[in-house]
Amino acid sequence: MQMANDIDRPWRNYPPEQLIEQHKQRLNFMPWLYPSLKAKALAWALPWQQSLQARLSAFETVHFGERCFIAETARLFAERGRDIVVGDGSHIGADSFLHGPVRIGKGVGINHGCSFDGGKLGITIGDHCRIAANVKIYAFNHGLGSNALVVDQPVTSRGVTLGNDVWLGTGVSICDGVEIGDHAVIGMGSVVTKAVPAYEIWAGNPAKKIGDRRDKPDYHPG
Repeated sequence: MQMANDIDRPWRNYPPEQLIEQHKQRLNFMPWLYPSLKAKALAWALPWQQSLQARLSAFETVHFGERCFIAETARLFAERGRDIVVGDGSHIGADSFLHGPVRIGKGVGINHGCSFDGGKLGITIGDHCRIAANVKIYAFNHGLGSNALVVDQPVTSRGVTLGNDVWLGTGVSICDGVEIGDHAVIGMGSVVTKAVPAYEIWAGNPAKKIGDRRDKPDYHPG
């Protein structure tokens, strides 16, 4: 006879290796769960992450800090001189693509399906940024002269910089040369073509100011 707990929670009937595989898939798409894993889960999750990160670092100039998470299907490419640096406690979700140079601060969350290319001058992301799914950041551009094919024109790069505690909503696109100030927020689906001052809230295509975090009620935990 099945116990009540087995009926309520049928996953208990599966072999441990299948449960671990399903948990890995959950972490790939919800990597913010990784820091809260208990000792029992860390017993398999930590070696898994160490192996993934060591393999990447062996083939690409990628440098991971402490307690980082990288999804199995994230793709990081960093030729020498185009390094990717991932700060302590940062995570990168499934199906993301990063091409250096990219420098990621500590405690940064990059969710699934993001696409970053550092061009020549790179992408710099400050500490504690939250980057939602399917965000695109491209730190290069093509010439637009009408006398030649786009593919034949020179590629330029001015770089992209995100300050600390920046939040980019789902589907945001950041153009080359943009600097986003500390604590700024960019709304879902926005296209950012120019600098965003600290604390401001922008949205739209092209994005423009719609608010300021300093006008929001203060947060009081508990």
